[in-house]
Amino acid sequence: METLQYFLPQVWFVILAFFLFLYVMLDGFDLGVGILSLTSSDEKRRGILMTSLSNIWDANETWLVLMGGGLFGAFPLAYGTILNALYIPIFVMIFGFIFRGVAFEFRELSRRKVLWNFAFGAGSFTAALGQGFALGAVLKGIKVDETGHFIGSTWDWFSLPSVLVALTLIQGYVLIGSTYLVWKTTGELQATHYKTAKLAAWTTLIGAIFITVTTPIIYESARTKLFQQPLVYIFAVIPVLGVWLIWQLLQSLNRQEERAPFVWTILLFVLSFIGLGLIVFPYIIPPQITIYEAAADPSSLVIMIIFIGFLIPVMLFYNLYQYIVFRGKVTGNSYGE
Repeated sequence: METLQYFLPQVWFVILAFFLFLYVMLDGFDLGVGILSLTSSDEKRRGILMTSLSNIWDANETWLVLMGGGLFGAFPLAYGTILNALYIPIFVMIFGFIFRGVAFEFRELSRRKVLWNFAFGAGSFTAALGQGFALGAVLKGIKVDETGHFIGSTWDWFSLPSVLVALTLIQGYVLIGSTYLVWKTTGELQATHYKTAKLAAWTTLIGAIFITVTTPIIYESARTKLFQQPLVYIFAVIPVLGVWLIWQLLQSLNRQEERAPFVWTILLFVLSFIGLGLIVFPYIIPPQITIYEAAADPSSLVIMIIFIGFLIPVMLFYNLYQYIVFRGKVTGNSYGE
Protein backbone atom coordinates (compact mmCIF):
# COMPACT_ATOMS: atom_id res chain seq x y z
CA MET A 1 0.00 0.00 0.00
CA GLU A 2 2.85 2.38 0.80
CA THR A 3 4.28 1.73 -2.65
CA LEU A 4 0.95 2.60 -4.27
CA GLN A 5 0.64 5.75 -2.18
CA TYR A 6 4.03 6.81 -3.53
CA PHE A 7 3.67 5.58 -7.13
CA LEU A 8 0.07 6.47 -8.04
CA PRO A 9 0.37 10.22 -7.34
CA GLN A 10 3.39 10.29 -9.66
CA VAL A 11 1.41 8.55 -12.38
CA TRP A 12 -1.40 11.06 -12.05
CA PHE A 13 1.03 13.97 -12.04
CA VAL A 14 2.34 12.74 -15.42
CA ILE A 15 -1.18 12.16 -16.78
CA LEU A 16 -2.31 15.67 -15.81
CA ALA A 17 0.87 17.15 -17.27
CA PHE A 18 0.14 15.24 -20.49
CA PHE A 19 -3.41 16.61 -20.63
CA LEU A 20 -2.16 20.14 -20.00
CA PHE A 21 0.52 19.85 -22.67
CA LEU A 22 -1.95 18.60 -25.29
CA TYR A 23 -4.31 21.44 -24.40
CA VAL A 24 -1.62 24.13 -24.61
CA MET A 25 -0.26 22.74 -27.87
CA LEU A 26 -3.61 22.20 -29.62
CA ASP A 27 -5.72 25.04 -28.27
CA GLY A 28 -2.60 27.21 -28.22
CA PHE A 29 -2.58 27.65 -31.97
CA ASP A 30 -6.37 28.23 -31.84
CA LEU A 31 -5.82 31.11 -29.43
CA GLY A 32 -2.86 32.33 -31.46
CA VAL A 33 -4.89 32.41 -34.66
CA GLY A 34 -7.66 34.24 -32.81
CA ILE A 35 -5.21 36.86 -31.56
CA LEU A 36 -3.75 37.22 -35.05
CA SER A 37 -7.25 37.76 -36.46
CA LEU A 38 -7.25 41.13 -34.69
CA THR A 39 -4.49 42.24 -37.07
CA SER A 40 -6.14 41.01 -40.29
CA SER A 41 -6.59 43.79 -42.80
CA ASP A 42 -9.83 42.65 -44.43
CA GLU A 43 -12.78 40.31 -44.04
CA LYS A 44 -11.54 37.77 -46.59
CA ARG A 45 -8.29 37.19 -44.67
CA ARG A 46 -10.13 37.01 -41.38
CA GLY A 47 -12.54 34.50 -42.88
CA ILE A 48 -9.69 32.27 -44.03
CA LEU A 49 -8.13 32.37 -40.56
CA MET A 50 -11.37 31.36 -38.89
CA THR A 51 -12.11 28.71 -41.52
CA SER A 52 -8.74 27.10 -40.72
CA LEU A 53 -10.12 26.43 -37.20
CA SER A 54 -13.76 25.71 -37.97
CA ASN A 55 -13.56 21.89 -37.84
CA ILE A 56 -11.06 21.41 -35.01
CA TRP A 57 -11.16 24.23 -32.46
CA ASP A 58 -13.91 22.90 -30.18
CA ALA A 59 -12.32 19.45 -29.77
CA ASN A 60 -8.99 20.97 -28.73
CA GLU A 61 -10.51 22.39 -25.52
CA THR A 62 -11.60 18.91 -24.43
CA TRP A 63 -8.14 18.29 -23.00
CA LEU A 64 -8.57 21.20 -20.58
CA VAL A 65 -11.86 19.70 -19.37
CA LEU A 66 -10.15 16.34 -18.87
CA MET A 67 -7.35 17.99 -16.93
CA GLY A 68 -9.81 19.81 -14.66
CA GLY A 69 -11.76 16.61 -14.01
CA GLY A 70 -8.57 14.63 -13.42
CA LEU A 71 -7.26 17.23 -10.97
CA PHE A 72 -10.57 17.14 -9.08
CA GLY A 73 -10.53 13.35 -8.79
CA ALA A 74 -6.81 12.71 -8.24
CA PHE A 75 -5.87 15.74 -6.13
CA PRO A 76 -9.09 17.17 -4.64
CA LEU A 77 -7.20 19.34 -2.13
CA ALA A 78 -5.19 20.96 -4.93
CA TYR A 79 -8.33 21.45 -7.02
CA GLY A 80 -10.09 23.39 -4.25
CA THR A 81 -7.05 25.40 -3.20
CA ILE A 82 -5.90 26.36 -6.70
CA LEU A 83 -9.39 27.42 -7.78
CA ASN A 84 -9.77 29.45 -4.61
CA ALA A 85 -6.44 31.21 -5.21
CA LEU A 86 -6.99 31.81 -8.94
CA TYR A 87 -10.68 32.69 -9.14
CA ILE A 88 -10.10 35.89 -11.13
CA PRO A 89 -7.64 34.53 -13.76
CA ILE A 90 -9.80 31.44 -14.24
CA PHE A 91 -12.97 33.49 -14.68
CA VAL A 92 -11.11 35.74 -17.12
CA MET A 93 -10.16 32.63 -19.09
CA ILE A 94 -13.72 31.28 -19.01
CA PHE A 95 -15.20 34.58 -20.19
CA GLY A 96 -12.68 34.58 -23.02
CA PHE A 97 -13.82 31.08 -24.02
CA ILE A 98 -17.46 32.23 -23.94
CA PHE A 99 -16.74 35.21 -26.18
CA ARG A 100 -14.79 33.00 -28.60
CA GLY A 101 -17.48 30.32 -28.82
CA VAL A 102 -20.39 32.71 -29.23
CA ALA A 103 -18.53 34.88 -31.73
CA PHE A 104 -17.45 31.89 -33.82
CA GLU A 105 -21.02 30.66 -34.24
CA PHE A 106 -22.82 34.00 -34.52
CA ARG A 107 -20.34 35.40 -37.03
CA GLU A 108 -21.39 32.87 -39.65
CA LEU A 109 -25.02 34.02 -39.41
CA SER A 110 -24.37 37.74 -39.17
CA ARG A 111 -24.39 40.23 -42.03
CA ARG A 112 -22.30 42.68 -40.02
CA LYS A 113 -19.36 40.64 -38.87
CA VAL A 114 -17.21 43.40 -37.34
CA LEU A 115 -18.51 42.95 -33.78
CA TRP A 116 -18.16 39.16 -33.84
CA ASN A 117 -14.71 39.37 -35.44
CA PHE A 118 -13.55 41.59 -32.60
CA ALA A 119 -15.24 39.38 -29.98
CA PHE A 120 -13.44 36.30 -31.33
CA GLY A 121 -10.04 37.99 -31.30
CA ALA A 122 -10.58 39.71 -27.96
CA GLY A 123 -11.91 36.47 -26.43
CA SER A 124 -8.79 34.62 -27.62
CA PHE A 125 -6.52 37.29 -26.14
CA THR A 126 -8.48 37.35 -22.86
CA ALA A 127 -8.39 33.56 -22.48
CA ALA A 128 -4.63 33.50 -23.12
CA LEU A 129 -4.11 36.35 -20.65
CA GLY A 130 -6.03 34.52 -17.91
CA GLN A 131 -3.99 31.36 -18.50
CA GLY A 132 -0.75 33.34 -18.34
CA PHE A 133 -1.65 34.95 -15.02
CA ALA A 134 -2.65 31.56 -13.61
CA LEU A 135 0.65 30.01 -14.68
CA GLY A 136 2.59 32.94 -13.24
CA ALA A 137 0.76 32.62 -9.92
CA VAL A 138 1.50 28.88 -9.68
CA LEU A 139 5.19 29.46 -10.42
CA LYS A 140 5.25 32.20 -7.79
CA GLY A 141 3.64 29.91 -5.22
CA ILE A 142 0.27 29.82 -3.46
CA LYS A 143 0.00 30.76 0.21
CA VAL A 144 -1.55 27.92 2.20
CA ASP A 145 -1.76 26.83 5.82
CA GLU A 146 -0.43 23.55 7.19
CA THR A 147 -3.54 21.70 5.93
CA GLY A 148 -3.15 23.02 2.39
CA HIS A 149 -6.01 25.53 2.41
CA PHE A 150 -5.55 28.91 0.74
CA ILE A 151 -4.79 31.79 3.11
CA GLY A 152 -3.64 34.45 0.65
CA SER A 153 -5.48 37.45 -0.75
CA THR A 154 -7.68 37.74 -3.84
CA TRP A 155 -4.97 39.57 -5.79
CA ASP A 156 -1.95 37.41 -4.94
CA TRP A 157 -1.89 36.19 -8.54
CA PHE A 158 -1.16 39.69 -9.86
CA SER A 159 2.51 40.68 -9.81
CA LEU A 160 5.21 41.89 -12.19
CA PRO A 161 6.61 38.37 -12.74
CA SER A 162 3.11 37.01 -13.49
CA VAL A 163 2.59 39.84 -16.02
CA LEU A 164 5.84 38.80 -17.71
CA VAL A 165 4.76 35.15 -17.78
CA ALA A 166 1.35 36.10 -19.22
CA LEU A 167 2.85 38.24 -22.00
CA THR A 168 5.39 35.53 -22.86
CA LEU A 169 2.66 32.89 -23.03
CA ILE A 170 0.65 35.11 -25.37
CA GLN A 171 3.70 35.48 -27.60
CA GLY A 172 4.13 31.70 -27.53
CA TYR A 173 0.53 31.28 -28.66
CA VAL A 174 1.04 33.84 -31.43
CA LEU A 175 4.15 31.92 -32.50
CA ILE A 176 2.43 28.54 -32.73
CA GLY A 177 -0.61 30.19 -34.35
CA SER A 178 1.62 31.84 -36.96
CA THR A 179 3.47 28.62 -37.79
CA TYR A 180 0.14 26.82 -38.04
CA LEU A 181 -1.08 29.42 -40.55
CA VAL A 182 2.18 29.10 -42.50
CA TRP A 183 1.30 25.43 -42.86
CA LYS A 184 -2.40 25.95 -43.67
CA THR A 185 -2.41 29.03 -45.95
CA THR A 186 -0.89 30.09 -49.25
CA GLY A 187 0.20 33.18 -51.12
CA GLU A 188 0.25 36.62 -49.53
CA LEU A 189 -1.41 35.43 -46.33
CA GLN A 190 1.25 32.77 -45.86
CA ALA A 191 4.00 35.36 -46.50
CA THR A 192 2.47 37.60 -43.83
CA HIS A 193 2.60 34.85 -41.24
CA TYR A 194 6.18 33.99 -42.07
CA LYS A 195 6.87 37.52 -40.82
CA THR A 196 4.64 37.28 -37.74
CA ALA A 197 6.24 33.93 -36.84
CA LYS A 198 9.74 35.45 -36.98
CA LEU A 199 8.67 38.39 -34.82
CA ALA A 200 6.90 36.12 -32.32
CA ALA A 201 9.96 33.83 -32.16
CA TRP A 202 12.16 36.74 -31.10
CA THR A 203 9.67 38.16 -28.59
CA THR A 204 9.06 34.69 -27.10
CA LEU A 205 12.83 34.16 -26.80
CA ILE A 206 13.27 37.52 -25.03
CA GLY A 207 10.43 36.73 -22.61
CA ALA A 208 11.79 33.23 -21.94
CA ILE A 209 15.25 34.65 -21.19
CA PHE A 210 13.81 37.14 -18.69
CA ILE A 211 11.77 34.41 -16.98
CA THR A 212 14.77 32.04 -16.85
CA VAL A 213 17.01 34.71 -15.33
CA THR A 214 14.55 36.26 -12.89
CA THR A 215 12.82 33.11 -11.56
CA PRO A 216 15.74 31.87 -9.41
CA ILE A 217 16.44 35.45 -8.29
CA ILE A 218 12.88 36.22 -7.15
CA TYR A 219 11.69 32.84 -5.87
CA GLU A 220 13.73 31.05 -3.20
CA SER A 221 11.97 27.71 -3.75
CA ALA A 222 12.84 27.75 -7.46
CA ARG A 223 16.41 28.79 -6.70
CA THR A 224 16.82 25.88 -4.29
CA LYS A 225 15.42 23.44 -6.84
CA LEU A 226 17.48 24.79 -9.75
CA PHE A 227 20.81 24.35 -7.98
CA GLN A 228 20.20 20.86 -6.60
CA GLN A 229 22.36 18.00 -7.81
CA PRO A 230 21.93 16.52 -10.43
CA LEU A 231 19.07 18.80 -11.61
CA VAL A 232 21.48 21.71 -12.01
CA TYR A 233 23.00 20.00 -15.07
CA ILE A 234 19.59 19.37 -16.63
CA PHE A 235 18.53 22.98 -16.07
CA ALA A 236 21.81 24.13 -17.62
CA VAL A 237 21.09 22.12 -20.79
CA ILE A 238 17.45 23.23 -21.24
CA PRO A 239 18.22 26.92 -22.09
CA VAL A 240 20.90 25.82 -24.57
CA LEU A 241 18.45 23.46 -26.26
CA GLY A 242 15.83 26.22 -26.28
CA VAL A 243 18.15 28.65 -28.10
CA TRP A 244 19.09 25.90 -30.58
CA LEU A 245 15.42 25.15 -31.28
CA ILE A 246 14.68 28.86 -31.80
CA TRP A 247 17.61 29.03 -34.21
CA GLN A 248 16.32 26.01 -36.16
CA LEU A 249 12.84 27.58 -36.21
CA LEU A 250 14.17 30.87 -37.61
CA GLN A 251 16.23 29.01 -40.21
CA SER A 252 13.20 27.04 -41.37
CA LEU A 253 11.22 30.29 -41.64
CA ASN A 254 14.00 31.92 -43.65
CA ARG A 255 13.98 28.93 -46.00
CA GLN A 256 10.18 29.34 -46.20
CA GLU A 257 9.50 25.75 -45.25
CA GLU A 258 5.85 25.03 -44.49
CA ARG A 259 5.61 22.24 -41.92
CA ALA A 260 9.02 22.40 -40.23
CA PRO A 261 8.34 25.70 -38.37
CA PHE A 262 5.27 24.17 -36.72
CA VAL A 263 7.27 21.08 -35.70
CA TRP A 264 10.11 23.19 -34.23
CA THR A 265 7.56 25.25 -32.30
CA ILE A 266 5.97 22.11 -30.84
CA LEU A 267 9.42 20.94 -29.74
CA LEU A 268 9.91 24.30 -28.02
CA PHE A 269 6.66 23.76 -26.14
CA VAL A 270 7.77 20.24 -25.18
CA LEU A 271 11.07 21.57 -23.82
CA SER A 272 9.29 24.31 -21.88
CA PHE A 273 6.93 21.78 -20.29
CA ILE A 274 9.82 19.54 -19.27
CA GLY A 275 11.50 22.50 -17.56
CA LEU A 276 8.31 23.59 -15.80
CA GLY A 277 7.56 20.04 -14.70
CA LEU A 278 11.01 19.62 -13.19
CA ILE A 279 10.69 22.93 -11.33
CA VAL A 280 7.24 22.13 -9.91
CA PHE A 281 7.60 18.40 -9.13
CA PRO A 282 6.79 16.96 -6.58
CA TYR A 283 4.59 19.89 -5.54
CA ILE A 284 0.99 20.15 -6.72
CA ILE A 285 0.48 23.38 -4.73
CA PRO A 286 3.90 25.06 -4.90
CA PRO A 287 5.88 25.51 -2.78
CA GLN A 288 4.44 23.53 0.17
CA ILE A 289 1.93 20.77 -0.67
CA THR A 290 3.28 17.75 -2.53
CA ILE A 291 1.40 15.34 -4.76
CA TYR A 292 1.62 12.73 -2.00
CA GLU A 293 -0.07 14.98 0.55
CA ALA A 294 -2.84 16.11 -1.81
CA ALA A 295 -3.59 12.77 -3.50
CA ALA A 296 -6.91 10.99 -3.20
CA ASP A 297 -7.27 7.48 -1.80
CA PRO A 298 -5.22 4.89 -3.77
CA SER A 299 -8.33 2.87 -4.65
CA SER A 300 -9.87 5.97 -6.25
CA LEU A 301 -6.70 6.65 -8.21
CA VAL A 302 -6.65 3.07 -9.53
CA ILE A 303 -10.28 3.21 -10.66
CA MET A 304 -9.64 6.53 -12.40
CA ILE A 305 -6.59 5.12 -14.18
CA ILE A 306 -8.67 2.23 -15.53
CA PHE A 307 -11.30 4.66 -16.81
CA ILE A 308 -8.80 7.10 -18.29
CA GLY A 309 -6.89 4.23 -19.88
CA PHE A 310 -9.91 3.61 -22.12
CA LEU A 311 -10.63 7.31 -22.72
CA ILE A 312 -7.18 8.57 -23.74
CA PRO A 313 -6.82 6.32 -26.86
CA VAL A 314 -10.32 7.32 -28.00
CA MET A 315 -9.57 11.03 -27.58
CA LEU A 316 -6.19 10.74 -29.30
CA PHE A 317 -7.70 8.83 -32.22
CA TYR A 318 -10.49 11.41 -32.56
CA ASN A 319 -8.04 14.33 -32.61
CA LEU A 320 -5.70 12.55 -35.02
CA TYR A 321 -8.58 11.65 -37.33
CA GLN A 322 -9.71 15.29 -37.40
CA TYR A 323 -6.29 16.55 -38.41
CA ILE A 324 -5.92 13.87 -41.09
CA VAL A 325 -9.32 14.64 -42.62
CA PHE A 326 -8.81 18.43 -42.57
CA ARG A 327 -5.08 18.42 -43.37
CA GLY A 328 -5.32 20.43 -46.60
CA LYS A 329 -4.68 24.09 -47.26
CA VAL A 330 -7.30 26.73 -46.51
CA THR A 331 -7.80 29.20 -49.38
CA GLY A 332 -10.27 31.85 -50.47
CA ASN A 333 -12.23 29.09 -52.21
CA SER A 334 -12.49 27.23 -48.91
CA TYR A 335 -14.06 30.30 -47.43
CA GLY A 336 -16.51 30.53 -50.27
CA GLU A 337 -14.88 33.38 -52.19
